Amino acid sequence: MATFEENFVDVLQRAWHGQLEFSQLIDCAGQMEARARAPLAAVLYQTWLSRNPSPYAYAGYFNLGVTLSNMDDFPGAEAAYRKSIEIHPTFAQPRLNLGSLFERMKRLDKSLTEWRWVADNISPESVENKPLVLMALNHMGRVQEGQKQFHEASQWLSRSLAIEPNQPDALHHWIHLRQKQCIWPVYSPIPGITLEDMQKATSALAMMNVSDDPVQQLDAALRFVDKKVLSNVPKLANPKGYGHTKLRIAYVSSDFSLHPVSMLTAQLYELHDREHFEVYGYCWSPEDGSDLRQRVISAMDHFVRIDKISDEAAARLIREAEIDILVDLQGQTAGARANLLAYRPAPIQITYLGLPATTGLPSIDYVIADRFLIPESEAPFYSEKPLYMPNVYQVSDRNRPIGPIPTRESCGLPADGFVFCSLNNNYKYTPEMFAVWMRILHRTPGSVLLLLSDNPWAEANLVREAQDQDIEKNRLVFAARALPPDYLARYAVVDLFLDTFPFNAGTTANDALWMGLPVLTYTGRSFASRMAGALLTAAKMEELITYNLADYEEKAVALASNPQECKRLRDHLAVVHESGALFDTPLFVRNLETRLQELVAAL
Repeated sequence: MATFEENFVDVLQRAWHGQLEFSQLIDCAGQMEARARAPLAAVLYQTWLSRNPSPYAYAGYFNLGVTLSNMDDFPGAEAAYRKSIEIHPTFAQPRLNLGSLFERMKRLDKSLTEWRWVADNISPESVENKPLVLMALNHMGRVQEGQKQFHEASQWLSRSLAIEPNQPDALHHWIHLRQKQCIWPVYSPIPGITLEDMQKATSALAMMNVSDDPVQQLDAALRFVDKKVLSNVPKLANPKGYGHTKLRIAYVSSDFSLHPVSMLTAQLYELHDREHFEVYGYCWSPEDGSDLRQRVISAMDHFVRIDKISDEAAARLIREAEIDILVDLQGQTAGARANLLAYRPAPIQITYLGLPATTGLPSIDYVIADRFLIPESEAPFYSEKPLYMPNVYQVSDRNRPIGPIPTRESCGLPADGFVFCSLNNNYKYTPEMFAVWMRILHRTPGSVLLLLSDNPWAEANLVREAQDQDIEKNRLVFAARALPPDYLARYAVVDLFLDTFPFNAGTTANDALWMGLPVLTYTGRSFASRMAGALLTAAKMEELITYNLADYEEKAVALASNPQECKRLRDHLAVVHESGALFDTPLFVRNLETRLQELVAAL
């Protein structure tokens, strides 16, 4: 029987002599790639294309481009795709692949050019072309959303949904894009799509801005798990643990960078008791060059990049390290690797901070919480078991740097008058809460509201909404994003933080309280709608927790007219800053370590 190498030589000779049919070429090249012999497949394609005049040459060049792309030969793949296009200008597939190739090369403008050509020149009317056009439109929406070109991204996805409404993935991005731009109502009619369709397509993250119902949160998480997460994969960890004297705890994240999660957790990694814990970081974060990223890396005993390997390979790497406890800092947020967790590389797996909701992931055992954040009555609506901390669920960084305190004038604020703020991401703003804010401004003459300048479309929409509610444009002040020290310093010139609902402030509420700024919150039933209330409970400031919009509005107006009460709250926060449980990071770390040791002992 001929060996594989002998068969390859025979096929190559036939290609050289023009004796290999196109179908035989595809079959033989496919067999080589299946045997991990992609270079031989490329040689075969190149030989056949140079020696066999054929009406299928355009397809041969396309396949060569795919093979070279899979081998990371970007110049060779680009040349092959362009040759395919030269032969067959209306052949859409090489343009789609060329766009994806440019995306891998970080040449996004060129990606968009290729995809736009497909969207503008290929008719979606035919059954064959329709999925290609949809792919081009959805790629453009995805990439431009990533570039924060939200308006353009929305337009591409609107075109895509007009062609084919039954696209839950495209729809969920379209919904979140409307939230990011403060386009209200978020659920706007689309032909062929019902309100129920929109609710079912809403991601776990976007659902936190829609409802404080924990049942809806759980349903959204479980839909994601059902569609996206592997279930039939081997479980790698020893369920009985490893008997280590020094427990090995691994934090996994794509946010070990200038990100709110790292802003909260940096000191946690630093303060772990090295006599009893060995700390690992598994990272697929961007190398952003920030001081915060370097601080996180320095705080780990072992820091391992896993961005270049598959979920299964990463899981096996974690298993080889005999990690006792894995702490996922992602949930279902951007960059999450739920399928890594599905392999269960550690016997105990916990979610923390990344997604302020249930993950729905069967591979996650616990969620770090406190009894205000997740009351026992709501625990049945979480796929994880709450791991209750005694004081507060959220860790803090006592070493966060603070910039020079600015003047009000430098922040665009009036010298006099009460200043409210809500420096949350704009997608947390809702029409119901914004209407309350406008009524508060109506009732407090001379006051202004400082908001985050997140993107120009949200800013324009918010100004228009304010004017529709008889609030002058100059009573909304928009603060540009700033580096953390300068962002923190802004809170010193503000009088009251107005929280969002149903998605409360998390890191921003922590930052405001750290800077001595009172936070007024509206608390609901879900994790996301109870975050600020949990912080205020730990700070013993329950008087700033409200449970309906009417009380929220009245409390804000009352505080704006009572400088003595505002001063009392600030004085109280000064004490909390120095000696309260909310910011006692060493105490938090000790309490967390005790809970983790209890979990391992119970295996």
